[in-house]
Amino acid sequence: MPKKFTYRGYTLEELQKMSMDQFINLLPARQRRSLLRGLTPQQRILLEKIRKVKRLQQKTKKKIVIRTHVRDMIILPEMVGLTIAVYNGKEFIPVEIKPEMIGHFLGEFSPTCARVEHGAPGIGATRSSMYVPLK
Repeated sequence: MPKKFTYRGYTLEELQKMSMDQFINLLPARQRRSLLRGLTPQQRILLEKIRKVKRLQQKTKKKIVIRTHVRDMIILPEMVGLTIAVYNGKEFIPVEIKPEMIGHFLGEFSPTCARVEHGAPGIGATRSSMYVPLK
């Protein structure tokens, strides 16, 4: 039997029924401080979109992807199950929100830097390689 998800001793259903103030008290200090200071206008707009899409999905049973630049939004219990495409500076990376992500920032799941893997150097790779005779 798979282990039931809990966050600080509360199940997902209990977290979703909680008020925002009760939930904020469960978060780590950094996230708690951020939410206690209030949501930015961009975060408010994203939260309204999320609530609107949740209502639409219940009616139509269709997956809707929300695109956003708000990387500093903290993942709340009401976001679980949605797909949010988070901008990484170049493209939108789709992030499927799972219960384990609660309390993290959206930007953590959309890396901005890709690992660079160089190929082998060939002809024309450097200025000196112009004068190497071909065999």
